[in-house]
Amino acid sequence: MDNNINSSLTTTADNNPATVFSFGTEGWQSANPFDMLHSIDDTGGIYFDDYNDFWVPPLDRGALLQISKSNPYHGPIIFSRRNMAAEQITLSPLLQRHELEAFIFNYCLFGDAALLKIRNRINQVIELVCLSSVWLRVCKDGSYKYLQRDGDHKTYAAKDIIFMKQYDPYQQVYGVPDYIGGLQSAMLNTDATLFRRKYYKNGAHCGFIFYTSDPSLDSKKEDELKQAMQGSKGVGNFRSLFVNIPNGNKDSIKIIPVGDIATKDDFNTIKSVTAQDMLSAHRFPAGLAGIIPSGTANLGDPIKADETYKKNESIPLARKVIELINSDNDVKANQRLILVS
Repeated sequence: MDNNINSSLTTTADNNPATVFSFGTEGWQSANPFDMLHSIDDTGGIYFDDYNDFWVPPLDRGALLQISKSNPYHGPIIFSRRNMAAEQITLSPLLQRHELEAFIFNYCLFGDAALLKIRNRINQVIELVCLSSVWLRVCKDGSYKYLQRDGDHKTYAAKDIIFMKQYDPYQQVYGVPDYIGGLQSAMLNTDATLFRRKYYKNGAHCGFIFYTSDPSLDSKKEDELKQAMQGSKGVGNFRSLFVNIPNGNKDSIKIIPVGDIATKDDFNTIKSVTAQDMLSAHRFPAGLAGIIPSGTANLGDPIKADETYKKNESIPLARKVIELINSDNDVKANQRLILVS
């Protein structure tokens, strides 16, 4: 049988043809969900690209960035984590505020981050610039390659890069984000929203069987009716159809509903559960994430939640950034970062 689900299927029984067709399924994608974590095995998900001479990260950096932009909790929480950690650091002449924030953002989103040392003519470091983790790759000799769209990649020696990464027991080349256990929930939250949007947009929010047994409905009229139904999806989909069957009766056409999105997809439950999963994955207080409590529940004192999160998460992250940068041999004593007291 033809796998094209838009094709007509005609069967014959006692010389009476029965025609079945579906519509509104153009561009239908596979129902199999994409698994971000499928590549992580005993190797940690990394492998060496001999042609380009660098280690390939365990997780697709572009996909991680895209997921953060499409989820209403995941992305904003990363920005909040960045802001709260950056506020605990007193800047030095080497590092501007936007470079520090970009560095922490990369670390929270991708699990690793890099600063490039800008030197003057006498080889002194005068500035630290953040490199996007989307394009940064680690080479076998410890150097770094910064990918360019034109293929003319830039290579930096290990001594010119300050690299911070999350610990991963599988491999010590790249970092892995700490929220990795919540990735599936982040994608499910987005999928649920897209699923609901598709139904409202294409008018297929309620499936049905359009049934007719009238012998007066010949193949030509069937084709006309099929085209009219196919043309009813998309913008203006809630239009009425006029059908005239000469010598027909009142039961010539029947509409048999087979699904109702409003009661079958558990949209609100999915959104609620996946939102909670994202808060858990980031260890982020619900009261600081814009969560609206349901029923008579409350989220507690946001001031206390902020203080607790600062103590357990923001200050340890800020301290890690400070210690890494200050310990570099090219950073002088008067250029060091300081933890806000």
